[in-house]
Amino acid sequence: MKAVIIEDEEFASKRLGQLIRELSPEIAIVGNLTSVESSILWFSKNTLPDLIFLDIQLNDGYGFDVLDKLEEHPPVIFTTAYNEYAIRGFKYNGIDYLLKPIVKNELKKALEKFRKNLTRNGTSSTEHLEHLKQLFHKEYKHRFMVKVGNQFRSFNVDEIAYFKSYEGLIHLHTHANQSYPIEYSIDQLEEILNPIQFFRINRKFMVSVKAVVEIHTYFNSRLLLRLLPKEEGQVIVSRERTTKFKRWLDM
Repeated sequence: MKAVIIEDEEFASKRLGQLIRELSPEIAIVGNLTSVESSILWFSKNTLPDLIFLDIQLNDGYGFDVLDKLEEHPPVIFTTAYNEYAIRGFKYNGIDYLLKPIVKNELKKALEKFRKNLTRNGTSSTEHLEHLKQLFHKEYKHRFMVKVGNQFRSFNVDEIAYFKSYEGLIHLHTHANQSYPIEYSIDQLEEILNPIQFFRINRKFMVSVKAVVEIHTYFNSRLLLRLLPKEEGQVIVSRERTTKFKRWLDM
């Protein structure tokens, strides 16, 4: 079987491809595409694959724009950081809707659905809608327990301004300008925090929407942020995340 991955973040694309190879070695990835434009061009020159893994938000548009250009398309497994697109994805013969970062077990379940040919024609609307309900009710982390001296204290996520990787540790920074190390990685935080509230701007920073007070253009198509509480070093949104960061703020 042949599949195409449409994903504009290189790390996410490589990780998804690796997981697919581990879980379904019989699926050959015949295309790794990064934009609406390159995807439309690829489909104009190649036969349709058996399956599409589609990032909903791409740097030059939406994954739906690719599907709209095709007279017909194979089943789709959508990947997205925002579950509000799931209802729309239901209209495009979506097998499943995986929230980023992709969890291996969730991808395994989606591939099992694909193997059983549970496309829109073979799956009832009730089953699809039940899955959508699960997406909308996904539980994210509400509190973090940190050590303060000889005691422990719990911080609600609403109290947290941003997370920063520093000297091999992740530090939690509160709106009250307090900082504490925590035993999580940035990758783990991206999985357990609500993507409406927090956004990973680069490899070292994950910021809350309330902490962003100023946004400035920066060279090489990046953005320079001023956070509150103030961060001494430069806080820069990486080039590959700039477009999605703007959309995140404009939700």
